[in-house]
Amino acid sequence: SSDCATIRVFTLFYEEPEYEVMSHPQYIEAPGGEQMVILPRKEYEQLCEAVEDADDVRVYDEAKRRLPAGEDEMVPSEFADRILDGENPVRIWREYRGLSVKELAEKAEISAAYLSQIEGGVREVQFRP
Repeated sequence: SSDCATIRVFTLFYEEPEYEVMSHPQYIEAPGGEQMVILPRKEYEQLCEAVEDADDVRVYDEAKRRLPAGEDEMVPSEFADRILDGENPVRIWREYRGLSVKELAEKAEISAAYLSQIEGGVREVQFRP
């Protein structure tokens, strides 16, 4: 299954596995013919954790690929923290890019007053097709 493939990939990143080796699971066939596996809860939880870790590694690897390709960029923590704190993201990105309200409004082909209302939360962003 894809989960097992993910775990195999995960183990390639580490010389020593972080998780205990599974005991002998029991294989059963349900009345409807479905194949099932029974294993101790601790081992099931370790398996779920390994899949999560492998997904984290995949996300990290994808981010590393996107940076040099110019598909993504690093943002200083002071700006990321402001977004996480609920500050208006349009204002934060404008300031991060070093643009004045007037400059961004011109680039967006809107009035500076309208942009100020967006940044102040009075108006919502309207996207044009």
